[in-house]
Amino acid sequence: MIAILCPGQGAQTPGMLAPWLELPEVAESLAGLSEAAGVDIVRHGTESDADTIRDTAVAQPLLVATAIATGRALLGGAAPALAAGHSVGELGAAALAGVLTDADAMRLVAVRGAAMARAAASSEPTSMAAVLGGDAAEVAAALEKHGLTPANVNGGGQVVAAGAKAAIDAFVAEPPARARVIELQVAGAFHTTYMVPAVADLDAAAAQVSPGEPAGVLLSNADGAKVVDGADALARIVRQVANPVRWDLCMETMLELGVTGIVEVAPGGVLAGLAKRAMKGVPSVALKTPDDLAAARDLLETAA
Repeated sequence: MIAILCPGQGAQTPGMLAPWLELPEVAESLAGLSEAAGVDIVRHGTESDADTIRDTAVAQPLLVATAIATGRALLGGAAPALAAGHSVGELGAAALAGVLTDADAMRLVAVRGAAMARAAASSEPTSMAAVLGGDAAEVAAALEKHGLTPANVNGGGQVVAAGAKAAIDAFVAEPPARARVIELQVAGAFHTTYMVPAVADLDAAAAQVSPGEPAGVLLSNADGAKVVDGADALARIVRQVANPVRWDLCMETMLELGVTGIVEVAPGGVLAGLAKRAMKGVPSVALKTPDDLAAARDLLETAA
């Protein structure tokens, strides 16, 4: 079983779509996805600078469109045997798995990105920081001491803390023993109670969607569980906005299910890197440019 993974916010880089536009099917797909979201995906993926694509309302549609378009280029009309996405990547995974149409995924991510940006702007200044290494219990105690939430538990010794900017600053200045703490360039404390106002907006948009059933295995990053019902998958995507991401549990489930390879769709790299540490021995391919498609297809053929 080959897992198809969709990355989350922070994976975007300036100009990342330029090489993909050389594939006519990807260029055509991105044009349609842009229209559905009301965001110029092609311009942001080729011309916009790092600050522009860091904006939550831009980054999230850009990432989901890229995941869908490059996933379709890899899979053609087939559905993945297993799909999962980190944070906003869940919308891309849900589209590839057939729970959402591509257009519905883009309409939802446009609402999600804008609503989360508004929630971040309306609260006290907030931020996030990656914690690399350290003893798990000591890291948890340090987060509690500073009033921070483990917003992403990514596995491989990586946790992302989130909360008030002042608390993040104090945490960076006083890291746990044997741990590195790096503040992230994000607009707010995602996957925490600061995002509760965004949940209502996304829930209202989701009420207009009729989800399908997953064509293969679809994992939820709330708890790593297999989601077998489309309505449940959509409800989980809505709740996820204000709740932690448990990517560590997704990787545990993949190992339990006997996943034999991983392909991370564009802009690939982050999730494949986590898998190398937490899913040792499982081969992976990260799609960065169309040149990576051949290796990804070779990996898929091993499971055919």
